[in-house]
Amino acid sequence: MNSQQQISDVATKAGAFLFAEGGVLSLRKLAQLIGCSQAELVAGLQQLRDRLSQSGVSLIRTDTEAGLSVSPEAADSVEAAYERELGREIGDAGLEVLAILLYRGPSTRAEIDYIRGVNTSSTLRTLLARGLAVRENNPKDAREYLYRCTVELLAHLGVTDVSKLPEYAKITSELASFETAQKSLKTEHGDLDDTRNSPAQREGTAAEN
Repeated sequence: MNSQQQISDVATKAGAFLFAEGGVLSLRKLAQLIGCSQAELVAGLQQLRDRLSQSGVSLIRTDTEAGLSVSPEAADSVEAAYERELGREIGDAGLEVLAILLYRGPSTRAEIDYIRGVNTSSTLRTLLARGLAVRENNPKDAREYLYRCTVELLAHLGVTDVSKLPEYAKITSELASFETAQKSLKTEHGDLDDTRNSPAQREGTAAEN
């Protein structure tokens, strides 16, 4: 790999690491992550800045740190969009999702969708934008995220712990019973479907036909 290709590779990796970080990284840390020298990093960051010049993202850099930010050209549009999002009422759907997160605890979107019976993508985006919920990696499955309530929400509700919520023990017990019953029902239906699709059943059906 020649020097020009090396710098291009550094620029690509720098952009990826800064995006993944979602914040600011020190130049020393960034160089360590990429596995390059400080001089190569400086050249790579300059190339990254040039690449981003026509996009809605800008490279912000000081003598010791670097990060990605919304470009000045797009800043007003992004700010206006967030203000509209934050100005929306969370509605009944938002209250239902918050109730699930408060009484059930950290949950995946699929689990929330299953309990509510509808897609909750837009509702979760609103709650995230309002600072009422946060998204974090799921240690049990890297392909999906867990959503949980924020400390700010608890403060807004005037409780120091979820166990202090009204009828917490009763509702969590009922919610657990509901999920257990649904899983049992699903298993029974699955067993029934397996029986209907068994070779013996197919042969019986063929004989009847």
